[in-house]
Amino acid sequence: MKKKSPNHNNPPNIQILNHQITQTIYDGNRTIVYRGIHTDNRLPVAIKILKNDYPTFSEIVQFRNQYTIAKNLDSPLIIKTYSLESYRNGYALIMEDFGGISLKEWVNYQENRLSLPEFIEVAIALSNALNILSRERVIHKDIKPSNILINPQTKQVKLIDFSIASLLPRESPEIENPQILEGTLAYISPEQTGRMNRGIDYRTDFYSLGVTFFELLTEKLPFQSNDVLELVHSHLAKRAPLLHEINPQIPSLLSKIVSKLMAKNPEERYQSALGLKFDLETCLNQLTETNKIIDFEIGQRDLSDRFVIPEKLYGREAEIQTLLQAFDRVSLGATEMILVAGFSGIGKTAVVNEVHKPIVRQRGYFVKGKFDQFQRNIPFSAFVQAFRDLIKQLLTESEGQIQEWKKQILSAVGENGQVIIEVIPELEKILGKQPPAVELSG
Repeated sequence: MKKKSPNHNNPPNIQILNHQITQTIYDGNRTIVYRGIHTDNRLPVAIKILKNDYPTFSEIVQFRNQYTIAKNLDSPLIIKTYSLESYRNGYALIMEDFGGISLKEWVNYQENRLSLPEFIEVAIALSNALNILSRERVIHKDIKPSNILINPQTKQVKLIDFSIASLLPRESPEIENPQILEGTLAYISPEQTGRMNRGIDYRTDFYSLGVTFFELLTEKLPFQSNDVLELVHSHLAKRAPLLHEINPQIPSLLSKIVSKLMAKNPEERYQSALGLKFDLETCLNQLTETNKIIDFEIGQRDLSDRFVIPEKLYGREAEIQTLLQAFDRVSLGATEMILVAGFSGIGKTAVVNEVHKPIVRQRGYFVKGKFDQFQRNIPFSAFVQAFRDLIKQLLTESEGQIQEWKKQILSAVGENGQVIIEVIPELEKILGKQPPAVELSG
């Protein structure tokens, strides 16, 4: 049975700058997207504005970033941005309107499940889009069906939303509370969580594309949970179900392609969008000629166009095992301290970061401090740095959890809260104002 068509609200007769609004396309938590017409040249446009009357600095930066990156990507596979206009206390982003709806919306309102030829044609178009991003050294970081538009009549596909995209060839993510991670948690790559001891490069988009393919073919996500830490742990450590095991009608070869895209280590994924495109085109040719897809070796034409050094650690198995065993003991209630020593640049940080994954599994916190040669005048500087890092993480928790931490910390420090606050000022945001510290005489 055909599902109801999407309900786009028709807004009142309003005008934004010199554009007449005709329809609301999207109304989210932070942004609204309208469909409109330029009052002078009658050009159809899509207009994205910030919902918040007083947007944060971060929201404004992301808006500018989206415009700056997208305007330099001249391709029919990337949404064209016309201008960025000042509007109220923020901006209005003026983009082309080619009659597209989100891929998620299109699939949801299809009469039947997406056919294999339709899926492969969309997948090839997305491979071409990622090839353009790779060529321009852009990392999108938020590939998902909601950020892919398709024209229901022409089947033209375009990639949108470059608000958190990066022009850096590689990023080193910091550990953040899962609630405030960049990207969309259901589609995020393991390294983008900041808990994998790996940098982020263009291959993070291949993982998210794999999750997108999985959802298009099965109409569900590979990992589903209401618990954000459980979702993070699934991306880090759990193998996604095989597509042909969920639906036997899906060829095992497509299952292999999606599994390769969703490999936990970037080195095991496709290394180029053109290598992925070749495999998909081979599948489509087979399907067109024989009405079936026969197994072949995938990745034969998958050659990277850049020199990438693998980030796997070699020769540190014993040290890593020592750290993991210590963490296991601590998670059972023990209290321990481990000091890691070595010459500058020998890889101490890389070894310590290997405990990220088990910490997520046990719902722990990872904090670190480093003795700096330029901060020798500050006593215990590494310990102070580590605890300040911990407090910043705690402040991103729910109000109930913060109150629980306040109770535990106050029971431990008693009347000496101000002494700790003077060393770690952020702690006052949890404990509140504390009585002045008693001055010691003598």
